[in-house]
Amino acid sequence: MQANDLDKQAIDLHKKYQGKLETTAKVGVTNRKELSLAYTPGVAAVCKEIQYDKHLENELTLKGRTIAVVTDGSAVLGLGNIGPEAAMPVMEGKALLFKTFGGIDAFPICLATQETQKIIEIVKNLAPTFAGINLEDISAPRCFEIEESLQDIGIPVMHDDQAGAAIVTLAGLLNAAKVVGKPLKEMKVVISGAGAAGIAIARMVLCLSFEQGMCTPVKDLIMVDSQGIILENSNKYKAEIAKHSNKEKITGGLREALKGADVFIGVSKGNILTADAIALMNKNPIVFAMANPVPEIMPEEAKKGGAAIVATGRSDYPNQINNLLAFPGIFKGVVGVGAEKITNRMKLAAALKLASLVPNPTFDKIIPSVFEKGLAEEVARVVAEAV
Repeated sequence: MQANDLDKQAIDLHKKYQGKLETTAKVGVTNRKELSLAYTPGVAAVCKEIQYDKHLENELTLKGRTIAVVTDGSAVLGLGNIGPEAAMPVMEGKALLFKTFGGIDAFPICLATQETQKIIEIVKNLAPTFAGINLEDISAPRCFEIEESLQDIGIPVMHDDQAGAAIVTLAGLLNAAKVVGKPLKEMKVVISGAGAAGIAIARMVLCLSFEQGMCTPVKDLIMVDSQGIILENSNKYKAEIAKHSNKEKITGGLREALKGADVFIGVSKGNILTADAIALMNKNPIVFAMANPVPEIMPEEAKKGGAAIVATGRSDYPNQINNLLAFPGIFKGVVGVGAEKITNRMKLAAALKLASLVPNPTFDKIIPSVFEKGLAEEVARVVAEAV
């Protein structure tokens, strides 16, 4: 299908249904008795129960099963800072995916502010209504401070552009490493893109902020942004990565970083790599070109350069690295057991489970399909156990 045809069909779909979500009643109000139970006077007894013990809200209202999908519209998909109104179709879609793939109710909330402290205060004040908060499409480095500041509000808060991307990428890498016969601990990894996803992926493969012995870091990592290989005088989040990586103190840009590398992970922008750049890498390189909708290098071009395994964020190629593999199961797991945080242990458990769901990985199958039955339930189970 041509892009223009797809665009038109998408617009027609959203216009036909005026969006993708609706509110559906779970109980009937068809007579006086039902009205008196669902609303006044019966509802007053429910309010009093919660007044005496606010934790009963989880059992007696939608709070115990509903996620807020919160954005400020500052970093939407490949569209950039398009604002809260234009971000709504994506947030509606995220809520739809929560329900379809995880059986979790979710509601989109698009904020008319991009001030970090205001967003933190707003989300804190939303906590009485929701079982968890999925932060979405908030630009870096603000997203790091926002997520960090919301870890003690009594409900789990996760910025999916960070955690979801890191979890699914690690799962794919673990299986890709099996296929090429080289463990991650012996690999040099290059990450292009130092935004939310890039920083989170780097932290995970370097095992930063994990308890000692919980995971084994890669041999080395080099992160590249639009200015070249990052240095320790960057912002504090990039500087942390620089401090724990680039052991040979290589300088320059992406081509210099790729020389002798085993893995390329792209979370930046499309068409920045060519086959001759891939040829600079070690034998049987792994290429995760995940910029959307156009990857850093198309799979056909990457294979011309010698890539053994290629993954993208697209659904029309094998090995789709998609956050949808992670977030429904993660929130299903934490909501099910009433966890107050999503920890690194849970994230690692989710990544290992996703990798294990492909017991015999191949060059064209290193990660499960988002449509595999029971996937969210499997992820939810190990996340709940990690609590």
